[in-house]
Amino acid sequence: MLLNIGDNAPSFSLKNQDGVTITSELLKGEKFIIWFYPKASTPG
Repeated sequence: MLLNIGDNAPSFSLKNQDGVTITSELLKGEKFIIWFYPKASTPG
């Protein structure tokens, strides 16, 4: 699924840099950025 600028984010649950689980429900009504990067020392 590809999102475009302005699209609503799908439901999600992720751990932040401190290990705290953040859900889309907690962020409802807020603007946010989800940043992905590959784990260090992995191919690709």
